[in-house]
Amino acid sequence: MIFSTHPLHPEVTAELKTLGPLRIASAPTAKAVRAECAGAELIVVRAPIPQGIAAQEGSLRALVRHGAGLDMINLDEATAAGVLVANVPGANALTVAEHVIWTAMALLRRNPQVTHDLRSAGWAAARAHADHGRELSGRRLGILGFGNIGRTLARIARHGFGMPVITHTRSGSAEEGVTAVSFADLLAEADVLALCAPLTDQTRGMIDASALERMKPGAVLINVARGPLVEERALVAALVSGHLGGAALDVFDTQPLPADHPFLSLPNLILTPHMAGITEESMLRMGQGVVAEARRILAGGLPANLVNPAAVARYQSRFPR
Repeated sequence: MIFSTHPLHPEVTAELKTLGPLRIASAPTAKAVRAECAGAELIVVRAPIPQGIAAQEGSLRALVRHGAGLDMINLDEATAAGVLVANVPGANALTVAEHVIWTAMALLRRNPQVTHDLRSAGWAAARAHADHGRELSGRRLGILGFGNIGRTLARIARHGFGMPVITHTRSGSAEEGVTAVSFADLLAEADVLALCAPLTDQTRGMIDASALERMKPGAVLINVARGPLVEERALVAALVSGHLGGAALDVFDTQPLPADHPFLSLPNLILTPHMAGITEESMLRMGQGVVAEARRILAGGLPANLVNPAAVARYQSRFPR
């Protein structure tokens, strides 16, 4: 049986059903996942997997992430239990990169304020924002992290908008036409700063009050990575003070975003409910990657995008061919 924490693209659902029975969680909650995944050979992961699932499900072969990020899965626990973990890297990179460009343009042209004032204060009040709008073309884009999303974003920015692109990574990697810089220089030089790094012990809280103070006055911040990269209280202060020109957040410390969160009252902030990587096209691509990995695993092979090779020996002892 294949279990999914969420409904999937119709074409993907049909394909998975050719591989065996498919069960969809009644809700993407820890309680529902724990109660309803019993007997699964493979779990399609779009929500956090509760602690203990890998060890307690004796028939479980693999956890396949519907996407790239692995913070929803306890890799150590899965590896110790001999459960394979795979992901689908790059399938939504274009979707997320487009989201960054869209929100950057909207922030620079003050779209949140224009829309609000047009509805509440009238034509003239909304149009007054136009004099303070800024063009995206030619501005410097800073990218924290340079994986599939970062590289795709850099290409769109450089070739579509003539933007100089700088990046900071642990390895110092970049590509032709992109300049690798220190974290301090990334903050100081970027007109638009896009967070595209995974959540790790090193990246958690990187964008704190000190980092925000070092950003250029009027710069905009876009987070399409994970909420805990940013200290939310410090970001609120930077937006209220006007030091930042705006921000676009797709991810948060607590999801769903609480109804009384101060973000909801800020006029220079674009909020989206963790949907930067979701379009009809990306859902199909990610789902097709899941199907391909499921087919390999259920046929007795190893996934092409195996992320915990240390689990293989234990896995093969559990499921000898």
